[in-house]
Amino acid sequence: MAKLFEPISLGKLPLANRIVIAPMCQYSAEDGKMTDWHVQHLGNLSQSGAAILTIEASAVSPEGRISYADVGLWDDETEEAMGKVLESVRRWSDMPIAIQLAHAGRKASTAKPWDGGGQIAPQDANGWQTVSASDIPFLPHENAPQALDKAGLARIRDAFADAARRSARLGIDAIQIHGAHGYLLHQFLSPLSNTRTDEYGGSLENRMRFPLEIYDAVRAAFPADKPVTVRVSGTDWVEGGWDIDQTIAFAKALEARGCDGFHVSSGGLHADQKIPVGPNYQVPLARKVKEAVETMPVIAVGLITEPEQAEAIVATGDADMVAIARTVLYDPRWPWHAAAALGAQVKVSPQFLRCQPRALKDLFTAD
Repeated sequence: MAKLFEPISLGKLPLANRIVIAPMCQYSAEDGKMTDWHVQHLGNLSQSGAAILTIEASAVSPEGRISYADVGLWDDETEEAMGKVLESVRRWSDMPIAIQLAHAGRKASTAKPWDGGGQIAPQDANGWQTVSASDIPFLPHENAPQALDKAGLARIRDAFADAARRSARLGIDAIQIHGAHGYLLHQFLSPLSNTRTDEYGGSLENRMRFPLEIYDAVRAAFPADKPVTVRVSGTDWVEGGWDIDQTIAFAKALEARGCDGFHVSSGGLHADQKIPVGPNYQVPLARKVKEAVETMPVIAVGLITEPEQAEAIVATGDADMVAIARTVLYDPRWPWHAAAALGAQVKVSPQFLRCQPRALKDLFTAD
């Protein structure tokens, strides 16, 4: 059997294969509330044959959204809207569903990407004052964030815990905490964005403190038999910034707390990043983490587009699983095609059985 299609578990959650659908922002929510777009989007991906589907970055508070059109999970209205979407998706798919809980920090208050994606000033429509570890803007010309004080840190910890409890009420199967791509928790981790002089800044131990507190708060608020994972940028791709050695230290600290999975991405924190973009460009980061941890599953992501490429990543031990994002937006049946290319089998809804190619008589199963 192809390694990519061997089962695996995240904590106590069994997964049918090693393919994760990564969270992908759709910028189609209204005041944090999911819309009919999300029924179509998530419903489509829930028929893909992947092992688990991750809901896009869901802000734990209104000011934690990247843009004003981001999904949120911070009150009864946002919870109810997400619940309606999940009810529709689950009516036709039993694929496990995870959610990425997030706070954008200084990279919040932006326009939609197709409207330029730039920061919106606090005094303008759809804009608000951002917060961060320190009062350093992402770009020099942008409105500076407010450095979070102790009360602000407590509010955000509580917001993550509250969103975790709401996720549990919605029956969500797993949580991924977003600590990557230059968003708030990454802003605490990196010395380029964190110049604090209190117990949350300076040393690596201090810079990891708040992200680890967030993990602890989420873990305590979410059912013990359901997995909590973390996504991190393995490096800032900037000299003097967050790097793979610090990532490994963070991974070990999380594994010691019982973290159920570690997603390794990169970049997003600093405008001076020099990313060597190409196939598998982030996989060496995942491999270094996997070599350093004991049993915590490691997930690789980034320009994984070909079935043989994904198979090689898991078969050679670079990572335990692969996550796909733009790849599955472009081809929502990518896991079907990967199974066909690798001689594996994939579960589909019975409505799709009759489209199985004649030359691949064992490709589909409805069981």
